[in-house]
Amino acid sequence: MFVFVVMHIGSRRVHVVGMTAHPDAAWMAEQVDELADFFGQQPEKPRYLIRDLDGKFTTDFDARLESAGVEVVPVGPRAPNLNAYCERWIGSLRRECLEHFIVFGEAHLRYFVEEYVEFHNTVRPHQGVGNKPLGWTDTSERDESVPLDEVICDDRLGGLLRHYRRAA
Repeated sequence: MFVFVVMHIGSRRVHVVGMTAHPDAAWMAEQVDELADFFGQQPEKPRYLIRDLDGKFTTDFDARLESAGVEVVPVGPRAPNLNAYCERWIGSLRRECLEHFIVFGEAHLRYFVEEYVEFHNTVRPHQGVGNKPLGWTDTSERDESVPLDEVICDDRLGGLLRHYRRAA
């Protein structure tokens, strides 16, 4: 399966653009239109899209993005460190999620990827932002009436992905 994801490097947020077993030029053209719509909805518009040299990224793909105001920057051959943030995220998706399951088809894979993306974008702590979840705001006032031993565990995917928080 081919999963097309984009990551905003500044915020570390990930968005799944599409998923298919047979990516071709027509499918990529559909995805670039959806991607341009997604970029248009963002408060901070992306200026660049860093991509690898996969043959799926045609000149039409690049031209459509550039007409939407996004400059396409292809990385060099055999240079995965030039796209390190997204490569790291894909490795984390594999290690922390997909390697623990047998996937039965596209719908099943879509479920796992969507759950992991939601976990990543909402509650997973990130070292690059001070070990805090994305979008975390410091609430310096703590309710001291809640004992420290009252901790709630929110889990996903049968307990594979967990997040602990104090009871409110």
